[in-house]
This record gives sequence, C-alpha cells and structure tokens, in this order.
Amino acid sequence: MNEELKKDVEALNPQLIEWRRDFHRHPELANQERRTSSVVRAFLESLKIPVRPVAGTGLVGVLEGQAGGKTVALRADMDALPLLEEGPKEYISQNAGATHACGHDGHMAILMGTAKVLAKRKRELKGKVVFLFQPSEERIPGGAKGMIEEGALEGVDAVFGLHLWQMLPTGKIASVPGPMMAAPDEFTIKIIGRGGHGSTPHLTVDPVLVASYLVINLQSVVSRNVDPLRSAVLTVGAISGGTIYNIIPCDATLMGTVRTFDPQVQDLMERRIREVVAGTCATFGAACEIRYERGYPAVVNDPAMASVVHNVARKTLGEQSVINIDPVMGGEDFAYFLKKAPGAFIFFGMGDGTTYPHHHPGFDIDEKSLPQATLLMSTLALAYLNQ
Repeated sequence: MNEELKKDVEALNPQLIEWRRDFHRHPELANQERRTSSVVRAFLESLKIPVRPVAGTGLVGVLEGQAGGKTVALRADMDALPLLEEGPKEYISQNAGATHACGHDGHMAILMGTAKVLAKRKRELKGKVVFLFQPSEERIPGGAKGMIEEGALEGVDAVFGLHLWQMLPTGKIASVPGPMMAAPDEFTIKIIGRGGHGSTPHLTVDPVLVASYLVINLQSVVSRNVDPLRSAVLTVGAISGGTIYNIIPCDATLMGTVRTFDPQVQDLMERRIREVVAGTCATFGAACEIRYERGYPAVVNDPAMASVVHNVARKTLGEQSVINIDPVMGGEDFAYFLKKAPGAFIFFGMGDGTTYPHHHPGFDIDEKSLPQATLLMSTLALAYLNQ
C-alpha cells in the first residue's frame, strides 16, 4: 500500500471529524440541503475541482487526471432524517426536528477527504473521478434518479458507494456480490366504514375491527403466496383510527412497507395486497382506498466490482477486514446508479462503542471509522483507474 497516501489520510483525521460534526450540528432534510451543499461546493472548488449543481441541491464534481483513461464515480448522500435527536453529544443537532441518524454526515466527510487525497495525486490518476454528493436518499423517489436524469453518470465506467454500518465492527467491510439490499415499497390503506356510538355497533361498520383483521390477513400474503426460497417482507408499521373510547370512527388507516429482491415477487405482493384488502373490507361491508407506491429498485452489485472492493479492502485494511454477510431487507436508491453503471455498494463498519441502531434518535458513529473509510475509498478509486 502507498505509505504516503496512508500518512495523508491519517493527517486528515482531525479535519474529517470537524467536517462530520459540523454537518451533524446542521442537518437538513431531503431536498433542503442548501447549507450542506454550499459547504461541500466551496470545499471542492478550493481543490480546483469543477462543480455543477444537479437535482436541486445535489452536486457533481469532476477531478480530471490523465487523458484517455476510465472514469469512476464515488457517491455520498447528504440528507438527514426527520427526528428529534437525543443524547449528551456536544455536537447535537441545532435544527429541531432534523437529525443525522443514519451516518450521512460521515459519508460526506469521507468523500470530501477522498477528494482532497485524490486531488493531491491528480497526475497519478489514469482517468477521471466523479464525486457525487446526492440529496434526498431517505425520501422516495430519492435523489439518485434526478442526478442520473441530469447527466451525473454520463461517461462513468464504474460507480461505488459507501454506507457506514452500525451492525459491523469498526473497520470491517462487506459488499455482497449480486443482490445486497431490497426494493422498499410503501402502502397506505384507508378503510371507510360507518361511525356511530360504541354501545350500538350493529348500526355501524367498524373500521377499527376491519383494520384489526387486515393486520392479520396481510401476514398471509408472504406466508401463503411467496415461494419460501424467495425473499419478501411485509410490515404494517402504523395504524390509526378513532379519537375516544365510546365512539366507533368513520375510518381507519394502515401504513406499511414491502421489501423484495425479485421484480416478479414485487408484482405478486402488490397484487395480493390489493386483493386481500378489497376482500377483507367487502366482508365487513366497508369500502377502501389503497395507495401502493413502488420504491427504489433492489441494490444489485456487479460481482466483479464487489471483488475489486474486497481485494482493495484486504490490501488496505488487512486480510481480516472483509466480512461475509447475507443480503439485507433495507432499501437504498444507490440502486439507480448500479442500473446505469457496474459498481458496488459497501457497508463500512463503525459499530465499536455505539449503542443505538440507524434511525434511532440516539444514533452516533465511531469516528475512528472516518479515516479508515477515507483510505479505502481513495485506494479503491486509484486501484480501479490504474489497474
């Protein structure tokens, strides 16, 4: 491994922490990343990297090395979650109702560090590096699609994205060849009944009762319709209806998510959910309104690119740095980038000493992961271009 590069990254560590904590103090929700974007843009321009805006608050920076080589893209997402942060951190969110509870603050710091390390080695690059700072990963339809539509991946030969991962020890990595993350769909079901007094249920059509049956009946969609050798998850995450103990309400609402890898299973899930909802409501004399929204595609890594990641990680972080994991049912709009160019998505461990999982109000990262991940991404870009 290039010892000079390693020393440069180690020297960057205080700056990486400072960037990450600054973003953490000033989180911005999907498509509102204006301050975040301006900070990133000013930094890239200070490195003499040309930058252009895309997809609203997104940015594309292009570092040009030697002519005639390949082009590799590296991506970081920028948006925070709509959460009120908890905990004693001195860098706690200053924006009420917004929190970096998924590591995107770290992703940006890592990619900024990578840009600085690679800009210093511009003459060594046999090609170009495209830095993708993406808005709105957390909100469907996501920012990746808009960036692609505005030409962010034009001429790109390979694309890599990194996600800090609390479920892996710090410094360990995982990148699954083939399907790695699921397609996340969302549904909302409104049950329309006939309200009335709680003492005369026979004069009503009780939407709370219908909703209760639906929660049970929907579980049969996976267990009795999907091949056990093919993965699917259906979760009802929210149920609401009524305001007080002795009134049967006029309507009730269910909200949930569906996760699949196979497009045929995805189609089956949507069709059977609609049929089960319509049938259950009809049984009780209720009407229904169903909104089913397709989310991101499944994240499917190119096996050859995943192998490149594993090889670079072993040489950079040590032979024991690569951990084999099963695909996960979480979703990511990095999937759109992988549909346009071969590449790989990487889970980078930062779980040492942490307590809370992703999307928890108390979430935090082990900041020792920042220089390690920066070293990996810098080396990965050089290895791909110079192979």
